[in-house]
Amino acid sequence: MRKLTLFLCMGLFAALSAPAYSTEVAVLDWRGALLSSDAAQRSMQQLESRLAGQQQEAQSLGQELSQLQQRLQQEGDSLPDDQRRSLIQEFQQKGSRFEQLRQQIMEEQMRAEQNFLQEAEPKLERAVEQVISRHNVQVLVEPQGVLHSERDLPNLTGEVIEILNSLN
Repeated sequence: MRKLTLFLCMGLFAALSAPAYSTEVAVLDWRGALLSSDAAQRSMQQLESRLAGQQQEAQSLGQELSQLQQRLQQEGDSLPDDQRRSLIQEFQQKGSRFEQLRQQIMEEQMRAEQNFLQEAEPKLERAVEQVISRHNVQVLVEPQGVLHSERDLPNLTGEVIEILNSLN
């Protein structure tokens, strides 16, 4: 009877531990895969070319603001009141335009990112599904989510990037 109980306990232990060994766990940096894809690179280049004029204007305004601020700090007390007021007004106008440009650039970047993600999401899902089925992955985690692993987990990010690039 003891042998039977021991045998049943061993069998139960083996049955419970078997799924842990048969489950394939892999790592995927999906953000990295998306950002490294050819489509993301094209999207960023298009955005940069669309915003080049505004970015150049903002950079130029930033330099002018810095020069005006420096001049006001160094010479502000010694300047005649009307000249100082004129410099302050110019500083405020350029500062306002700089903030407006900065806001427009940020909004356009967010809009472009959102559009890219909407287009890329179905492709990412297909790429991930292909890799999951190819490698019989049952648990897929982000690299930041792995606290400890006794072995190196397969990183499927590169393979997902290849598939994403082929889906374009």
